[in-house]
Amino acid sequence: MKLHSLRPLCAAAVVALAVPASLHAQAGSTTTGSPAPATHYVPSPAFDSAAIDTHADPCNDFYKFACGNFTAQHPIPSDQTGVDQFYLLYNVNTEQLNGILQKYAADASTRTATEQVLTANEKKIGDYYASCMDTAAIDKKGLAPIQPLLDEIARVSKAGLPYLTGEFQRFGVNVFFGFGEQQDFKDATKQVANFDQGGLGLPERDYYTRTGDKDKEIRKQYVEHLTNLLTLSGDSPQKALVEANAILAFETKLAVASMTNTERRNPDAVYHPQTLADFEASIKPVNIKPFLEAIHAPSSLPGPLGPDSIIDGNPKFFPAMVAAVRDADIDTLRAYMRVHLLETFGSSLPHNIDAENFHFYGTQLEGQPEQRPRWKRCSSAVDGALGEALGQVYVQQYFPPSSKDKTLEMVHDIEAAMDADIDTLDWMSPATKEKAKVKLHAVADKIGYPDHWRDYSKLEVVRGDALGNARRATDFENDRELNKIGKPVDKLEWGMTPPTVNAYYNPSMNDINFPAGILQPAFFDPKADLAVNYGHAGAVIGHELTHGFDDEGRKFDGNGNLSDWWTPADIKQFEAKTSCLVKEYGGFTAVEDPKEPVKVNGQLTLGENTADNGGLVLAYMAYLARAKKEGVDINKKTDGYTGPQQFYIAFAQNWCENSRPEAVRAQVLTDPHSPDHFRANGAIVNQPGFSAAFGCKKGSAMVPADNCRVW
Repeated sequence: MKLHSLRPLCAAAVVALAVPASLHAQAGSTTTGSPAPATHYVPSPAFDSAAIDTHADPCNDFYKFACGNFTAQHPIPSDQTGVDQFYLLYNVNTEQLNGILQKYAADASTRTATEQVLTANEKKIGDYYASCMDTAAIDKKGLAPIQPLLDEIARVSKAGLPYLTGEFQRFGVNVFFGFGEQQDFKDATKQVANFDQGGLGLPERDYYTRTGDKDKEIRKQYVEHLTNLLTLSGDSPQKALVEANAILAFETKLAVASMTNTERRNPDAVYHPQTLADFEASIKPVNIKPFLEAIHAPSSLPGPLGPDSIIDGNPKFFPAMVAAVRDADIDTLRAYMRVHLLETFGSSLPHNIDAENFHFYGTQLEGQPEQRPRWKRCSSAVDGALGEALGQVYVQQYFPPSSKDKTLEMVHDIEAAMDADIDTLDWMSPATKEKAKVKLHAVADKIGYPDHWRDYSKLEVVRGDALGNARRATDFENDRELNKIGKPVDKLEWGMTPPTVNAYYNPSMNDINFPAGILQPAFFDPKADLAVNYGHAGAVIGHELTHGFDDEGRKFDGNGNLSDWWTPADIKQFEAKTSCLVKEYGGFTAVEDPKEPVKVNGQLTLGENTADNGGLVLAYMAYLARAKKEGVDINKKTDGYTGPQQFYIAFAQNWCENSRPEAVRAQVLTDPHSPDHFRANGAIVNQPGFSAAFGCKKGSAMVPADNCRVW
């Protein structure tokens, strides 16, 4: 499933709106688990006057004007890679979730009479959290919970690798390659099996291939990390070092055969229907059936080419992967599987293993000095494993129906703005405009939480079994996903949990999704002025809606099918418009390093930059229309600013941030989102309403003589 979200998520298939720290950095634990938040987190104000630097010229650097004091007000905590509005709200939401979880995790003897009887879901989320928090028990058990799996690795032969790979992938140890379920790009009513590239320990392929000093140092640190993990699992340091270097060489072969993140943004590049027989022929002499059996794939894989057919996400990868396995000795492959197993379950293993995982993925890659407190990580772990069970309680307490109604009103306003905007485009033909409106009117709007809640009755949670709970939760989710193959698509399903501080567009579903977690201050505040909410949440809504018409989303029609519904002339005009954004953002230097400066990749970030720019145009149009409808005087000043000024300040304050350079570097190299500073100014310079709002003259930095406009 291909999602376009507001920031990047951990899952590889997701293109996101907000940036949490890396998967490995988020997943770990500490020696002890603090039982409760040490700090009370307060929501950010919807309009943050204190962040504004009134000495800065908004016409010269609008980000500095709107966010100039943010860094001084928000030093980076040692347990974070940076601070921005997403992290601030994440902390608030996580504390709220923790309050829910502590209540249900409490020993029965401490509950009041009215709290004695828990529902099945309440007991599960409480037991999952309590088990995660019990670090003393985790340390006492040592490697015992995972020893049977280590023993399987120690015994496996090359002939047995397909079955063991399927077994491991079922509970989230994604070695060698990727496998899963997705909607068929060419027939969105069908759900099919997908084989894809994977199996890497570093963030993405280019970490293995770049030749700069920084990447060489990261690869050296990675080998040290692998050596430490292998030593902790029982090898001598000398043997572990040899194995670690062999793992790096093996993964480098997988990386070289992999596509880049930029290449993978083209949906045509990752869609290659094949019969299962042809796929097996490409990976001879490997027999794929033991893998499919072990991962609990359906016995039949109906796909785009009939019975037993699949999607191959990267046909050149699999022969290269099979050759790499053939050429590697079995000890290297066993060591490779062992370290990936230890990384996957690090948070449920003794502290020395977990700390080693965090040291590399958190500190060395992201610059984060300390792990998040255990209560935060365990709250997030429950959200990941039982997100709709926990989310159901969360929305009852923190997302009233009035907030859902108001958000839906904004969504309808912004969709109406896009309808009007399409009419004004001078570069699109009437025929394509008509089809664009058909797609727009078919977009499904999902606000807050699902219409029906997920059934967790088959998921077993055992109090005191942290690793077992994590494994069973991943098994449960794997089986739930793979069981969709060949079944009707559930149009009501969500790809994010209700407490998530993010939003997304799914082109195969043609829906926009706004979890309750992001519809909180500062992004949405029922008490805030119209201009502020439309600048904050409205820009988020416009961003996701525009994703349906960015360089990826435009290739899918209103039914969610990958189809060519544009005229050739319109495609040429569109690409000319987007090339302007590629050039603009490609000129931004994200990391000012004298030796190895890092620039934004304008092609990789094109979809998100298009969504930021177009979404802000639509939100402003919708704001003006709503203000007129409600008789709001947009020229009246509040907190010293007119409505249009508040609107643009609120938008920029979505992106106020204070980030570690290591985290910014990792972001620029791996995901499709520009750093926050450039998301603010990069969109502002292309806004037709900005100049009048702040009285900026054409030719100033924020109102250049030439700018970019797609939507």
